[in-house]
Amino acid sequence: MKLNFQWPLSLRIFLLIWFAMALAVVLSNMAVQELGHRERKQLEQREDLAQLARQAAELEAAGERRDARRLLRESGERLRMRLFLVETEDLFRDQRRSRHRLDLPGGLPGQPAVIDAPGGYRMVVWPQAGGDGWLDPRFFRSFELGLTFLLITLACWWIARHISRPLRNVESTARDIASGDTSLRVAQKVARRRDEIGALARAFNAMTDRLCTLLERQQQLLRDISHDLRTPLARQRVAIELARDSIADPDIMDSVLRQNERLEAMTEQILTLHRLSAQGQSMAQEPVSLVKVINDVLQDAADYAEQRRVDCHLDIADDVRQATILGDQGLIGRALDNVLQNAIDVTPPAHTVTVRLHFADRWLRCEIADEGPGVTPEDLPNLFEPFFRSDKARGGQGWGLGLAITRDIVQAHDGRITAFNGEQGGLVVRLDWPPFT
Repeated sequence: MKLNFQWPLSLRIFLLIWFAMALAVVLSNMAVQELGHRERKQLEQREDLAQLARQAAELEAAGERRDARRLLRESGERLRMRLFLVETEDLFRDQRRSRHRLDLPGGLPGQPAVIDAPGGYRMVVWPQAGGDGWLDPRFFRSFELGLTFLLITLACWWIARHISRPLRNVESTARDIASGDTSLRVAQKVARRRDEIGALARAFNAMTDRLCTLLERQQQLLRDISHDLRTPLARQRVAIELARDSIADPDIMDSVLRQNERLEAMTEQILTLHRLSAQGQSMAQEPVSLVKVINDVLQDAADYAEQRRVDCHLDIADDVRQATILGDQGLIGRALDNVLQNAIDVTPPAHTVTVRLHFADRWLRCEIADEGPGVTPEDLPNLFEPFFRSDKARGGQGWGLGLAITRDIVQAHDGRITAFNGEQGGLVVRLDWPPFT
């Protein structure tokens, strides 16, 4: 049975910093000992100290101990060292008792240099502060602090990199998925980690799989409903038109025909919404005159606006009359027609729907403003969502697909769409298109 042991991230950070500090202490002590060993070897190899040891040993062997001590004292003052002449047996006895470790001036523990001399004598040498071979304790303290700081800095850098790199991978994957690439997942290298970041990556991948499955089922449902309804509705329409000519009450058949046309329009909008989400950037790309498209849309809506007793006013700036955008003329017309029809529906009789076209911040901007009741602030963020209707504010007609289709069309043309309540009331839908140059 395989154990799936997980290392908590907090434990990893604690152990790494603890290990870095322990390593700094061990390495600094090893470095201090190595430096002390090298300095001691240098003192033991100095010819002037060896000559001094021989002279002191000769005086000691000749019974002139006072002269030998004076020689070592005066030489030590000149060289800024502490010099002692001992017999080999005494030195070995001191080594067994104290392991030959004494305290150097300044409080730094260390081992003195030992220089062989004739007659069984040896000279013990301790450097004094400021003398040749003297190791300043402040240097060792600075060295230890510097090494500790370096190791802890490297450990913290590694921790930050160890945490930030997988999190950046999760962030970039989430951004790409939000942009439409639902095939991406967090890298398996991150998901296999045995800590909280790995658990986050696995949960993120599982959540994305589930959401993509639900989205695919939703699109499949829309596609199936649309295709299943379209054919019988078309056949039903033909049958109704044939029956209307032979039935005694044409008003009943006209009502049935209107309901049939309403179902056909809803089915067509559902299909359009599905095609926009499926085709992506595969739509036609050709220069389109936005002025011409708006004129065509207004002309097509003229009869309906007259029936509703609503005036449509077109305001076009002079500098946009020759402007074009790159895209599909049919889809652009559908987007503008959806907004215009919605504006006419909510505008009371004897009022006006205004269409403005001008340049704004390098965008080709089209604003369609109605004189209806407007939209409540809590409904504005959801206005372009599929199947959303702001019934409370505008007595919503239709199925809530028109503005959603418009949003998808505008975004497919690299544009942007917003809606806000006008200063004088009513709703203003702003469509910004990138001009084609």
